[in-house]
Amino acid sequence: MTGDEPSDQNGHDPGHDPGHDPKTHERRFHGHPERLRSPERLALLEVDRVVALSLEGLQANSVLDEGCGTGLFTEAFINAGVDATGIDANAEILAIARSQVPAARFREAPAEKLPFDAGAFDLVFLGHLLHETDEPLAALKEARRVAKGRVVVLEWPYRREEQGPLLAHRLRPEAIEDLAHQAGLGEAERIQLKHMDLYRFEP
Repeated sequence: MTGDEPSDQNGHDPGHDPGHDPKTHERRFHGHPERLRSPERLALLEVDRVVALSLEGLQANSVLDEGCGTGLFTEAFINAGVDATGIDANAEILAIARSQVPAARFREAPAEKLPFDAGAFDLVFLGHLLHETDEPLAALKEARRVAKGRVVVLEWPYRREEQGPLLAHRLRPEAIEDLAHQAGLGEAERIQLKHMDLYRFEP
């Protein structure tokens, strides 16, 4: 899980792996890992702003970056002075993350079953992950379990765009907020960025 663009707006997935079950994995990233750090993607993500908003008003010493991909946000959290751990279900991409961000810890794990104790992190960050998970409610319940403090969700806005996933693979704001409520998270604070939506949930 990486939170990158899984397909274009015509429904084509140029990097599709025929070994994956398309019914359960069609929303996941199947392209070249190098795309995850492309200048075009960096411009869309506003990484430093996202990290600043995630940490705003929070005394955070530790963060879990779920669906960390190549460690882009993991690295940014470390640069912000926070101890960071990244998890991803893709071993190949994790190998790139380890080489790019040696100061972080990385583990291979699904978002729906995190290998950490309850309250292990001050902040749990899900960057472009929720729309890719097979069980988004389970992923949010696990995020809440391991978060001592805030849970932050970064997602594509629910609109048709040239970049990013198909509209059918995006989540409506009310769907995200309903899933968070079912997971036991507090009221959402939704912040609309230039290209993304950021949701902050307090414990």
